[in-house]
Formats: sequence, structure tokens, C-alpha cells
Amino acid sequence: MSNQFVKHQHEKDYVFLMRGLKELDLCGPSVSSDLVLTGDHAFPLAMNSQGQVPMAASLYGRGRIVVLGHEGYLTAFPALVENALTWLRGDGSDNVSVGVHKNASAVAENLSKSTFQVEIVEAFSNNLGFGVYLTDAYSVGEDPKDLVAFLKAGGGVLIAGQAWSWAEVHPKENTLLRFPGNKVCGVAGIYLSERQCGVECLAIFPQIPSSWMGVVLGKDFEDDLEFLLEGISEFNLTDGVLASELLVHGPLAFPIGATEDGRGFLAGAYYGQGRVIVISHEGLLRRETLAPVWNNVINWLDEGRNGVIGVSPDLNEAFDLYSKLGFNCMKTNISEDLSVFVCTAYNDEHAEEIKHFVAEGGGLLIGGHAWWWAQTHQGQNPMIDFPGNKILNKMGISVMEKTIEEGSYKAPVPSQVMKDTYNFRHLLHRLSDHVNEGEELTGNEQDNLKKLGGDCANYLRMNAHDSSSYAQMVSTLVDVLKKSGLPQVSESSPVTAPKDHLLLSVGTEVYKSHPDRDALLPYLIKDNPLMPVVYNRKISFNVNTAEGEEWLSTGLYISRGMKTYIATPKEIVNKGWKIQIGCQTDFLRAEELKRAPCVHDNFPITSEMMQVWNLWGGLIYLVAPPKTQLGGVQVTVQMAVPAPFYKSGVTTAAEWSLLRTAPAPWAELEFENIILTVPSEVVCGLDRPDELAAHWDTIMRSIADLAAIPHKFPRKERFVTDVQISHGWMHCGYPVMAHKVTADELVSVEHARSQGLWGPIHELGHNQQRSCWEFPTHTTECTCNLWSVYVHEEVLGVHRSKAQPAMTPENAKSRIEEYVKGGRNLSSWEMFVALDTYMQLQERFGWDAFKKVFSAYHQMSNFPNDNKGKMNLYAETFSQTVGMNLCGFFKSWGWPIEASTEEKLSNLPPWTDHPMVQYG
Repeated sequence: MSNQFVKHQHEKDYVFLMRGLKELDLCGPSVSSDLVLTGDHAFPLAMNSQGQVPMAASLYGRGRIVVLGHEGYLTAFPALVENALTWLRGDGSDNVSVGVHKNASAVAENLSKSTFQVEIVEAFSNNLGFGVYLTDAYSVGEDPKDLVAFLKAGGGVLIAGQAWSWAEVHPKENTLLRFPGNKVCGVAGIYLSERQCGVECLAIFPQIPSSWMGVVLGKDFEDDLEFLLEGISEFNLTDGVLASELLVHGPLAFPIGATEDGRGFLAGAYYGQGRVIVISHEGLLRRETLAPVWNNVINWLDEGRNGVIGVSPDLNEAFDLYSKLGFNCMKTNISEDLSVFVCTAYNDEHAEEIKHFVAEGGGLLIGGHAWWWAQTHQGQNPMIDFPGNKILNKMGISVMEKTIEEGSYKAPVPSQVMKDTYNFRHLLHRLSDHVNEGEELTGNEQDNLKKLGGDCANYLRMNAHDSSSYAQMVSTLVDVLKKSGLPQVSESSPVTAPKDHLLLSVGTEVYKSHPDRDALLPYLIKDNPLMPVVYNRKISFNVNTAEGEEWLSTGLYISRGMKTYIATPKEIVNKGWKIQIGCQTDFLRAEELKRAPCVHDNFPITSEMMQVWNLWGGLIYLVAPPKTQLGGVQVTVQMAVPAPFYKSGVTTAAEWSLLRTAPAPWAELEFENIILTVPSEVVCGLDRPDELAAHWDTIMRSIADLAAIPHKFPRKERFVTDVQISHGWMHCGYPVMAHKVTADELVSVEHARSQGLWGPIHELGHNQQRSCWEFPTHTTECTCNLWSVYVHEEVLGVHRSKAQPAMTPENAKSRIEEYVKGGRNLSSWEMFVALDTYMQLQERFGWDAFKKVFSAYHQMSNFPNDNKGKMNLYAETFSQTVGMNLCGFFKSWGWPIEASTEEKLSNLPPWTDHPMVQYG
């Protein structure tokens, strides 16, 4: 069932439940409990001005439940009660029998004239055949399992009562779990809390009510933390552990272990009548140094039952550790007979069983990280597609792809966790106070706003529109955005304030998920001039991709907030194809932002007609998956802005004379082996794109020559310029990213032949590096420059010393002397020092030797993984290629040449007059 369908169904249910009601006068003598809503399907029926909820409804299993925050409401609002009983009966059911507990019998008189057949009973029994059961919150019994089973199987339950007076009489009891009514309604994600609702006369809204005031925590958790952290001073996350960061977002979820800056790795939550603990690396579940932690955790989850601890069969070492701690452990999959279940977060096969197990009182200990999953599932959304999150999201905790570095982290002071530690919900509520009420944020809160922005963006990616808690969060964020507005960030108007960082992160994601984007857009984009568009533009592609996915340019653009439809052939639907809007794909984490952190978006092609949009606009691409061969792929774009787009061998001179002034702000030039994306103003004066094409074709063929690969690249390289990039002046990848000011150089043949293109060729060289002959970190910024030197001297006619001042003979001599003086230590053999080694080889043996060496590597397999092994293989390969023993040369540079390598090459004449001889 889709989230949007569920949300729509909840709205219909709300309208049905509140039909005929204009207002609810809650100013009478009955003071309701404030209801805490979690669960999959809980939604409020009323909400006061403080965001408190006096009544709510939910689904559980196949059944339905309505909870009223005071038993007095049963007689105060007879129309509401009758609506509720009708809804609780279920669609299509003709069972009009209603069982009413004797302590709620006052409602029976109001129902005497209804169509329901009312029977007052001493206690609930499944044998009585009721369609709906009505009770106060104090009379469900000590063990209401039968009533929960009735609800789960399709029955309807109406519970009314308040918990605040019970909490006053039971000050040391856990109201959420121990108050009688919560043992039933808590299973469905509605809890009667010890907080009182403010008394007001409430108007009935046409939609499910929400308020920024509603983002609250359901509990302070200090007692839970005291139990869980007893005897714990630190958490050891060393020795090869790379954990994920947890997002603790539910009203009944809380952090337990975190870094000093608030990034959580251990968290807990209440869910239904049960409890859950999450650790963000499964390897920690078996760690002996954390045994005291797991002792506390399992006891907290077990709740004194001394029951069976079920451990998933793939966690042998964890099973041994917990057994050693004295727990009654069993290797098993999930079973309702268990007290606690321990498993990893990598399998969602039993997700629904696990959620029901916890909701009905079980404990769950689950471990796993999402960063590796995210790396190996490109294009998927970890927040909803990662298996563990399919279990945990509803429980208020999510595993993110963000990582937490190794370390030993101090355990927090229980009384300070909810006050001083970063807390997602609390800080969002404080931000709302700041925006809506003008309350000042503390310095610590200001510092945490940037993290809050990233967490909000991740939270919104859950798309959990079926959750009332999620809807409240989204409503709060929309309210913040509307009142604050979005910073109109640009190159000339950068932002640095943490609040602006947050708004930019949140604005993008809120816009993606908002049901009425058109209404929200004016609050986000202030200056959005109309651009001329073309209609029903057809674009055809012949696709033959290799190992990586490939962007296919359409030559079209959509402006900020613009929506369009794209028709695609059925052959590519649900086959891994995507539509991408925007080419600036770097995610920015800089202190100063000249654009939003993320300005592109992807839409998996799941139907033949796709609607796409992007708050920030962008060029339109079809993204083909790896290893795809398909001819004549044709898409039709309903409406878009034309962009300056030149394609070698396709675009004529006459077409270019018109296209180069097309209105889109970004232009693309597609040549034989490379595509350049630059600001449109850069190409307005480009009269001869064919000459530029020939220039780049020659460069790219020469790159292929040196790499000993065919002239036709398996995938065209891409260069994308941007107002700001994630790191460096440029960086490699697909695409190569560069700052916007580089664009003029990329499209100027004259500049390349006079001044050179060291930076761009350096990045293209990075894309040619291969692990088998790379020795990180020594050669990471070195061997890519082989292509820089080669292209400049062999193609552009620019000497290496002019293209890169560091390459003058004087600078090289100085570097080598300093390196030798320092003891020829490989820790200093990096960048230009390392490049000097390769240049000495080039000056003696020429570029042809390098081509042959690279060609030889193409024929090899089973390479060493360590630098020492790889360096010996390189020395051997180069020596064999040039027919000369180069061991002495490499040893003079401090390479760890082994005796076995020297023995293999002993039959070759040694290079005795190499350039390093002079240094002794």
C-alpha cells in the first residue's frame, strides 16, 4: 500500500469520524490526557492551540481503534461516539453488536436510539461475537492480550480515559507501558500520557489537524537512561568498526550513545507495548568490552520477564556472549514466544512479524550500518529502502549512510542527555519557537542548526506520509519555511549562518515531498522569470553503456520549480533507467554556500509517463544503467526550455547559430569523447564549435593513446562547471567538476595552446588511474599528471615547465636534493617529488615505454593489494618492457624492492647511469 494512498485513506477516515461536527467544546469538567501518537497509522482527531491531542484514531492489523482522552467524552459527544462506532465496525461489516464494559455503561443510553445493539458486559471476551468493544481506559484488565488479538484480527475498539491522575498516584511507574489503557491503545501507536491537555473549544478542521506546536517528546527518558547506562563510562568503537550515524526522530525514541557533537550510534525507543535498541554496527553486538552495555540493554528489553532471548542464527558470537552473561539464549528466527529478539539490520523478510512482536510487548536488539548498503545500491533511497529501516523507521529511529569514525566515546550523564545532548525533535521545536515566537536560540542550539538541517533533509526522504508524526514534522518545517523564507543564495549573495544552511537543506526536501508545490514555491524562490519553452520535443538515443551508468543529454532545461511530463518507451520502464534534473551533482558541506547543498534530483523511471520537477531547475538527462544496449530509444518532453546544445556530427552550423542563444542558463557541447557543461554566456560567442570539437577530439585520443586503450571511450567523459563544488579547484569523477570560471578555458583553443590546460587534464588523468599501478597515497596526485605532461607536450605544444611552473628543471633538482637529504623516505615521496621519478623514466625511455607498460597491465590479473607488492610488480613490468634492470634506479628512490624481484630481473642489463647516481 503506497504512502500517498494511506494518507488519502486517513484523510477520508478523519472526515468520516468528524462528519456533522462543527466544534468540540472541551472546556467542561473533563480534563483530557495529551495523547502521544506514533505507530504506522495513528492520526489526531482534534488538536488544541498548544499542539496537544485530546483524541485520536489508528489502525492495527486488520482492526481499528479510537481513543478519547477522557471517559467523560463518551457522553459529552454522542455524535462523535456514534461516528466512531460506525467507523470501527469496518467497511462492509453488518455486525452492529457493541460490547460495552459495565464501567462505561453511561454511554449505553445515548446509543439506545441508534442502530447498534448494545450489550453491557463484566469484561471483554472473544466468545461474545462483538463487532466493536467500548471500554474506559481503566477496565482493560492486567493482561488484555485477548482484546489486542480481537483488534488485530479486525475488531473495533473505543477506549476513553485519562492517565494523568493515575500517574499522580503511581509516580514511579512508567505511564506509557503500565497505565491500563495504554496496554491496548499503545499497541496501535496511541498513548495516554501523564500530561494534561489545555481546555479549549476546538473548531473541526476539514483536514487532519497539525501544528508546529505538536513536535514534542513523549517522555523524558531519564529513568530509562539511568538503567541502561548504569556502570557504563564509555563506548568502545575502535578496532575496525565504521558505524553509521543514527537519526533519532520519533516522539518515543531517545539517544543513548553519541559522539561529542551529537552523532548517535546507540539509541532506544518505545514502540507499542515493547521496546527497541539499535546499535549502528552489528560487529558491536558481539564485542566483549561492551558486555556491560549488552547486559543492561537485554535486561531493559526483557522488562523483568526473565524470558527467552532469541538470537538470529547468523550472530554466533553474540549468542555466546549473551549466554556467558547468564541469559537464557536460543538461536532462532523471530517467534512470538520470545521475550527479546536479537538480529542484524540487513534482512527485512520478517519485518512485519518483528514490528508486531515489539508492538505487542517484545524487546528488539538490532545492529547494522547503512553506509556500505548505500554504496552498493546506487540510486536507491537508504532511508526507506535499507532493510533495517523498513523495520525501524516506524519505531522512530533510522540508520543513515553517514558514518561515525572509530573512537572511544564517553557515556553521557543520564540527567543531561535530554537537556544538553543534540536532540532532533527538541531542537526542531526550539527552531519553531524561534521563528514563530521570536525566542532566542542558545549558542549551542545555533551551532547544531546545520546538523539539524541535514537530519531534516534525511528525515523528509522517508516519505512517510502515512505517519501522523511525520506529517507533524513536515507541517512544522513548512511553517518555518513560510515564515522565514528561503535564503536567495547565489554567487554574489553567499550564506554562512547556520539557520540559512538549515533552510537551504530543508527547503529542497520539503519542496520535493510537498503535496502542493505550486503554493509553496513563492515562499522559496523570489525571482523566477518566465522563460520561453518548446512543446512535445522528441529526442532519440542509441544506447550502448559499459560498466557505469551514463547521462544522455536532451538539450533541454526546466526552470526553478517548473514541472513537466516525459513520455518514455515501455522497454525502459522499471529497468534501472532514471530521469535526472540538473548536472551539478556535488553535495556541498562548506561553511560558506554559494548555492544550496543539493541542486539536482533523480526520478527512477517506473511508468511510461513521468512527471518531473526540481526546485532549483536544471538540464534534463536520461540516465541509462550500466551494460545496456538499446537502439532507437525515444522520449518526448511535454514542455521545457531549450538550451544551447552542440553535438559533433549532428548539429549543423546553421542550427548552432540559433541554438547558441537559447534561453537556458547552462549549455552543453558534446564531442567524440567528452561533453562540456558550461554557462550559456560562455558559448554565445563561439562561432566555430567544430574547431573546438577537433581540438578536444585530439586531446581525448591522446589520453587514450597514453592509457593504451581504444580511441573511442566506453563512456564519454563529462566536465561540469558550477558556482561551487564539493572540494578543490576541480575534482575527478563522472562528471569532472570545476568552478564556473574554468569554463572560458575549456572552450578556448587559443588559451589551451598558449597557456595550457593543466588542471582539466590533471582531472582527466585521475580518471585514467588504475589501482594495480597506483600506490596511494604517494601517487594519488602524481601519476594523473603523466597525462598532463603528455597532452601539453605532444598535443598542445606547451612545454611542461610552462604548463606547470613546478616542472622546471630547477624546481625538480631542488625537490630531489631535499628528498635525498631527508633520507629518501617514502613518506615524502608524493605529488611532484614522485612525478620526478616518472619523468626521469620518461626522459630516458620515452612515452612509448609508458604506453607499453600500461598495455602490459591490461593483460594481467590477480594484482597485489599492498603498495610494496604493487611497487615491485611495477619495477618488474617496466624493466621487462624496456629490456633493462631498473631495480637500482627504483631503490635509489627508496622503493622497497625485494630480493625476489632483483633475482627475476638479474638476466637484464642494469641501468647504471640513471639520474639518481649523482646523489650517491
